[in-house]
Amino acid sequence: MVRKAELARDRYYVLAKEQGYRARSAYKLKEINARFRLIKSGDTVVDLGAAPGGWSQVAKELVGDRGRVISVDLQRIAGIEGVITIECDITERESTIKAIRNVLPQRAADVVISDAAPRLSGNRAYDHYHSFVLSDSALHIAEAVLKPGGNFVAKIFQSEYYSGFYKSVKELFRDTRAYTPKSSRKKSAEVFVIGRWFKKPV
Repeated sequence: MVRKAELARDRYYVLAKEQGYRARSAYKLKEINARFRLIKSGDTVVDLGAAPGGWSQVAKELVGDRGRVISVDLQRIAGIEGVITIECDITERESTIKAIRNVLPQRAADVVISDAAPRLSGNRAYDHYHSFVLSDSALHIAEAVLKPGGNFVAKIFQSEYYSGFYKSVKELFRDTRAYTPKSSRKKSAEVFVIGRWFKKPV
């Protein structure tokens, strides 16, 4: 839990308030996209574990009026202009895929993004495992909805599960990288695994 005093000194938290983003995490996606160019104008983006909507706001800015953003989360996401929201638990993978396909033709997503994180319990082993479950669920859903050549990014905590997750991403994409944005908190164990150019499904 981040203390209010720390938030007041957090430049990204302050910037988010000033610029109308729902979460400081918006700047992580901005950094990732500036470096790896995952999202382009006109793209269709699926944002998994999207609440409260900071990444969806950035994605919508990047895709512009010709693009689409679909935000998925178990929690209700307050409306964002031009963004479709779906209430779904992404760990229930098949029902989430079905819900996405109700609003999106099969394999029509250009990019799948996920900044999903577990509600921290204070039990390190438990939190790391649940971070992996969320990341692995995002990858499974991406595999089902991405176009060949599509892109992917998901957060995972650095733990014993990280290398296996990275390997799974590498098997599905032509280029795989790990990246920690400057806007990530220094104490955070998070890392973002990026997959570019989704291989054509067999």
